[in-house]
Amino acid sequence: MKRLMYALGIALFLSTLIGCSGGDLSTREKGAGIGALGGAALGGIIGAAVGHPGAGAAIGGALGLGTGALVGDQLQGQQNRQADQQKQIDANQAELERQRRELEGLRKQGEY
Repeated sequence: MKRLMYALGIALFLSTLIGCSGGDLSTREKGAGIGALGGAALGGIIGAAVGHPGAGAAIGGALGLGTGALVGDQLQGQQNRQADQQKQIDANQAELERQRRELEGLRKQGEY
């Protein structure tokens, strides 16, 4: 149990260092961190059952890190696509409003 707590402490310390590297965490980084901590905890519990909590935590942390990063990457890509679509929608609305003002101006002049 002592090794499990030691491995979890190292995982928490490393994730804190990565998280404090500056700026907000991206969705990909959040997914990787959550996956690493969850994987280390689960791996440590499974490893403790077979007598190797440190190795279980390390293996679980690595697998969780990879899985969390993949999930976070997919979510980050989806967020980026949604942001791009919203920018296009905003640009289209601005163009429509410009055309409405232009049309109204032409109506007032009697040209339309």
